[in-house]
Amino acid sequence: MYILKFLLLLLLFINSAVHADTLSGTRPNIILIITDDQGYGPIGAHGHPWIKTPNLDKLYSESTRFERFLVSPTCSPTRAAIMSGRHPLKNGVTHTILERERMALGTFTVAQALQSVNYQTGIFGKWHLGDEKLYQPENRGFSEVFIHGAGGIGQAYACSCADAPGNKYFDPVIRYNGEFVKTKGYCTDIFFKAALGWIKKVKNESDPFFAYITTNAPHGPFIAPPSNTKKFKDMGFKGTQAGFYGMIENIDENIGLLLEKISEWDLDKETLIIFMSDNGMTGGGSGRPGKEVAKGYPFFNAGQKGLKGGVDEGGVRVPFFVRWKNKINSGKDIEKLAAHIDIFPTFADLAGLKLNEKLSNQIEGRSLLKLIENPDATWQDRFLFTQRARWKTGAEPNDHMWQNFAVRNQRYRLVGERLFDMIKDPAQKNDISKENAGVVESMRKAYDDFWKSSRPLMVNETVPMSKVRPYHVWFKEQSMNKGIPTWDDPKL
Repeated sequence: MYILKFLLLLLLFINSAVHADTLSGTRPNIILIITDDQGYGPIGAHGHPWIKTPNLDKLYSESTRFERFLVSPTCSPTRAAIMSGRHPLKNGVTHTILERERMALGTFTVAQALQSVNYQTGIFGKWHLGDEKLYQPENRGFSEVFIHGAGGIGQAYACSCADAPGNKYFDPVIRYNGEFVKTKGYCTDIFFKAALGWIKKVKNESDPFFAYITTNAPHGPFIAPPSNTKKFKDMGFKGTQAGFYGMIENIDENIGLLLEKISEWDLDKETLIIFMSDNGMTGGGSGRPGKEVAKGYPFFNAGQKGLKGGVDEGGVRVPFFVRWKNKINSGKDIEKLAAHIDIFPTFADLAGLKLNEKLSNQIEGRSLLKLIENPDATWQDRFLFTQRARWKTGAEPNDHMWQNFAVRNQRYRLVGERLFDMIKDPAQKNDISKENAGVVESMRKAYDDFWKSSRPLMVNETVPMSKVRPYHVWFKEQSMNKGIPTWDDPKL
């Protein structure tokens, strides 16, 4: 009996070992979908009591899910971490506006890395890592670019960060491979359609593709198609909340379209799909803790403390679903800690890219393939750092070092001086810092070291504000010279 058990265990080990070698260098197509301000809670499969997301729920059921996947508290920092594989402060990204959203030009991006091994690369939606020419995605590794400017459609600030003037969620003007085009329809529908049109065009070519689909929804202002908001208004939700939840259900419809087309084009077995969000749920659209969102509908955030912009778990924990049919496990949950900085090395591993010394020094994350292949694999604990770095422009960052920060490892979250056991107390109700002084000391020491290594790399802190808004300048020039053509809607 014991011999039989041993042989079975040995066979399991051998199978796992064989499987563990299969994903590295397999060079699948990669589709990374990231929503804006959705967070972890508003998904049916995560227990949301009223929102319906059947397509995301399907994706969830077919995926390996990272249940402790952490990002940054706001938009640009997370995107910089995805692009670089390192904490955003080290890319110079300390804010979302005021020239501090610009990702350092010395950063080698994951798109550039994939291009270097012959991936076709496309971005569709939100960039938010610099609106000046050198910072634009066509100069950072993307060959197909279909984006709006700034951090949201129509946004404009007293700096270079600005979208095309007067832009709206319906019929937006989009910058398409260096020129503006006028589109027809709702923004999220358009971004998915553009991505799918490009995928259809390149799918039969010999080289794989990387499609980065990055919606500005459900970021405010909270505007969704009437077909998506009507249900919530009928339930008694005000316009803002109806818009927020309607935007998510619209995203879900587009996820359904994408899954349908990937299947129709017979790409399932050669395409890895990831779904995530860029930070915690926004309180502007989702409602506020302790208050009903509408009569009979209590606020829901999956039992977490914190929202977008905060350094508690709810501000930085997001969904992370990984699907690759017949290649990775479906319906598996991974509880080990993972983060945005792990995406770059994971994609590099998949693509068979060997990291040179420069990239090895840049990348702080780890490939997640080991866990995707075997959720029970040994995973060394580590510290991850969260910083809300929205101090006043021109201020000395060192003066804000011990403010609005958190340190996280597998078990604990340190928020300032407060310590929480995230296994026993995921809602962060009980401060256990006094009885765990050693843990607090080690985490504060780690943060101190992290900060000292980050401060020299905060390259945007003293740069002067741009006197122009590039998107406004380019739009005006194009309008005067040749006009704004209508975008050719791809036929799917």
